Amino acid sequence: MDVFTRLTNQTQGRDRLFRATQYTCMLLRYLLEPKAGKEKVVMKLKKLESSVSTGRKWFRLGNVVHAVQATQQSIHATDLVPRLCLILANLNRVIYSICDTILWVRSVGLASGINKEKWRMWAARHYYYTLLLSLVRDLYEVSLQMEQVAHDRAKRDKSSSQDPLGYSVADEETEWLQSFLLLLFRSLKNHPPLLLDMVKNFCDILNPLDQLGICKSNPGIIGLGGLVSSLVGIIIVACPQMKLKTR
Repeated sequence: MDVFTRLTNQTQGRDRLFRATQYTCMLLRYLLEPKAGKEKVVMKLKKLESSVSTGRKWFRLGNVVHAVQATQQSIHATDLVPRLCLILANLNRVIYSICDTILWVRSVGLASGINKEKWRMWAARHYYYTLLLSLVRDLYEVSLQMEQVAHDRAKRDKSSSQDPLGYSVADEETEWLQSFLLLLFRSLKNHPPLLLDMVKNFCDILNPLDQLGICKSNPGIIGLGGLVSSLVGIIIVACPQMKLKTR
């Protein structure tokens, strides 16, 4: 109960709950549309999805300020690669937030002369750049974690391990793949915030990939990805220790 209260007391937490509802409606609508006799349920889900999406726009109005603050904070990152990725990602998030605000202004009727399609594409493009740079940062962090795990394992096995004789090329390739996957598993297992951040960014990027026509998808996949991303976001907001820290 305390976790739920803490979650709903934060704007970001409420946005994650609304977002989870929005993408759940999208996923259910996609699953029910082909079935006969579900037209009324599909229409209700569509209306609920639209209402929740509109409500979320109010939560995002202050995102420009948050993105600017995040850009300033990322300058102080000690590692060069994460610093560059975070700065560029947050700058793109600033532009995305501006585009999103302009779209909100048009949607509420404050300015009718705005080209909705043009600004929507700009928003999708900069959102895509933000997520792509975040994934590059995640992959860099994964490589560091894997290097550390491999180093620790080599130190442990230095005195006792011996290379077996008589390996074929196929055996060596199979062992390399198994070793790589094992390193990846152990690295992510030892660093849950990194795993959550990777899952979240990967699920989020499905939407702009579809909007930009880079990799077309369907509402079912986008809805599932958005739901998973929202649940991960809820975990991160409810448990701040699960947020990926900046080096």
